[in-house]
Amino acid sequence: MMKNIFILLLTVLTCISFVTNAQNVSSSSAYIKALTAEWKGERFEDGRPKVSDGILERLKNVTLEEAWAELIERGYPNQFEGDWTIINPEEETTMTGRAVTAQFTPTRPDLDKQVRAQGKIEGKAYNLATTSWAISTLTIGDIYVADGYCKPSYGTIVGSNLGSGVFERTQRGVVFYGNVRDMEDLRKIKGFNGWTKGSHPSYMRQTMLTSINAPIRIGQAIVLPGDAVLAKRDGVLFIPAHLVEDIVLTGEVTALFDVFGQQRIKENKYTAGEIDSKWTDEIKKDFRDWANNYKGKLPMSKEDLDKYLQTRNF
Repeated sequence: MMKNIFILLLTVLTCISFVTNAQNVSSSSAYIKALTAEWKGERFEDGRPKVSDGILERLKNVTLEEAWAELIERGYPNQFEGDWTIINPEEETTMTGRAVTAQFTPTRPDLDKQVRAQGKIEGKAYNLATTSWAISTLTIGDIYVADGYCKPSYGTIVGSNLGSGVFERTQRGVVFYGNVRDMEDLRKIKGFNGWTKGSHPSYMRQTMLTSINAPIRIGQAIVLPGDAVLAKRDGVLFIPAHLVEDIVLTGEVTALFDVFGQQRIKENKYTAGEIDSKWTDEIKKDFRDWANNYKGKLPMSKEDLDKYLQTRNF
């Protein structure tokens, strides 16, 4: 009798362990927090860093080169991917937002069965195409970032219906290392845009979703959930959430340096060589006086500018 009870308990514990250790489709909040542990600010319920709307808006004015230089300086060389097909290049071609990541792979029946079973546990539409699962997690300000492993056909991640769903939830667009379909209709979605590797008229077949909000590769870049996305005509940068505010401020100050320097060169106060070299104490003081009397609107607060200059020995 005791032996039968022991076997029953062992079976129950084994089942509990299996459920507990099953691989989630959507990453848990705890896992996302561990991935992004250097972020100290507000988070979404799913655990993703909540980079502020104000910072995302200011990020639009930072050039790829300015942001890239700071990322390299801080030890993040693998955050850029270029060579994109922009869905609507005639519209606004700067987009910023917070990454929601998705990983697609070639279909394998036993894995697909497990993913759908786990999706059912997580409350997903397990009986429908997995291509829609990540879209239901999106919110305003998100950018849907997906690795479609650049499958040339029968792997299109969204068409016009799912594209409309993305825009309705985010008021943003997509960045896909893969193809889309229905390009003509996608261009008709006012405000929507996307950075993709191309288009194909086929629909997704033999391709499946395996994870949401896990680390993914987008070409030569690595992306974590909650990364700030800076998408421009010439490429896309994925900026770690804990760095984005400093990178925005550095880009803004660099732009001010350029305005100041070009003005002083035109006035023949300094040579181009002097401005393009390490600044003397005289030039630094001149910049401070110039900034204090700046006629335009500073992109940052005066307090933030002063703190930045103090850390750079101005």
